[in-house]
Formats: sequence, structure tokens, C-alpha cells
Amino acid sequence: MTSSNILIKPEIVGPLLSNCYIVWDEHTKHGVIIDPGDDADTILKKVQEIEITIEYILATHGHFDHIGAVAPLKRALKSKFLAHEGDLFFIEDGKKTAHGWGVHIEQPPNPDQYITDGETIHIKDFEINVLHTPGHSPGGVCYLTNNMLFGGDTLFQGSIGRTDFRKGSFDELEKSIKTRLYTLPDNTIVYTGHGPITTIGDEKKYNAYVRE
Repeated sequence: MTSSNILIKPEIVGPLLSNCYIVWDEHTKHGVIIDPGDDADTILKKVQEIEITIEYILATHGHFDHIGAVAPLKRALKSKFLAHEGDLFFIEDGKKTAHGWGVHIEQPPNPDQYITDGETIHIKDFEINVLHTPGHSPGGVCYLTNNMLFGGDTLFQGSIGRTDFRKGSFDELEKSIKTRLYTLPDNTIVYTGHGPITTIGDEKKYNAYVRE
């Protein structure tokens, strides 16, 4: 069962301007936080203002700018942290890697459980489906609910995630986008990991990096 009453509160967090999303059902007041990369206090304040219960903290991938606030939020909200096992080494190196970029974060915890391709995450009256989309990172995933895709750093407006980082692969990313994302309906809204939202239809037409 998937609810049509899903609300989204985006927050731009951290020095790398990562997009974090609070996603919840307006009736049940239960939801998730996707990619809390930094600014835990800001995210927590929004959750408290909305007065919702966060069941899961979801990572689209393990780079520090998408998981930097997981530890304090998990502690405050008593939520489970979910990520793909393919990015565990990024999570384990999170604090050290962030320091190399001049960013201070609390060491992220290991996931409470790993998610897999095709899995359905149940949050009261709505569901989120997991699409494994490696390329930007081995354990990169996208989260799909209704016609909304939370794509992390897989697909951007007019661009794609970098593949020159450790364990990145353009060939894998191109395959993920073509076979997992471009096969979705054109009106699917893509909530990106950085920058503005877009749609699958627009990216199939205009994205210069990956053609349909």
C-alpha cells in the first residue's frame, strides 16, 4: 500500500550543499529522513516542528556529505539507520574522509540493517522501494515512492554523479541510469542529492551525459 499523502521538506545542509529530505505521511505522521549530511540541529528542529515520528534514516550512499548527521539524529530520534552494504567502507571511513575535506562530523554508525535491490521499506501507510544504482559508489541506491525518486548522487538536473571518486565507475552509472531510472515514467520527479529537482522525462531529453 502506498499513500498519496506524502509530504516532503527539503533542507540544504553542510558545506557541500547536499540535499536532505524529510519525507512523511501527513495522516500517520510517520516518516523518514533521507541523506542527513550535516546540520543535525537544523534537521531535528524541523522534525520537531512538523511533529512526526522518524522511523528510518536512509542513505542513498555512504559519502560523508550524505551521512554526516546520522549519528546525532539516530541518537535523538531513536531511528534505525539503513544503507547498502556496498558502501560500508565509505561509512566506516566517514569521519576521516570528511576531515580530509576540512569538514568535521561525528563518526557515522554502521547501519542497523542493510538494504537490497528490490526491497520495500514499510513506513506505516506508505512504502519506499529500493533501486540499486551503482556507479557513483558501489552501494548507491535510489528510493522510489509514488512518482517521486530520491536519487542521491546518481542523477542531477543536466548532470550525473561524479565517477572519479574511489570505487566509482562511469560505465556502471550509465547502465544504472539507463536501465533503472530512464525506464521510470517521464513524470517521475527526481529529488537530487545536490541542486534542483528535475524529472525523468527532462533528463532523458536534455541530459548531455547519459542519453536514453
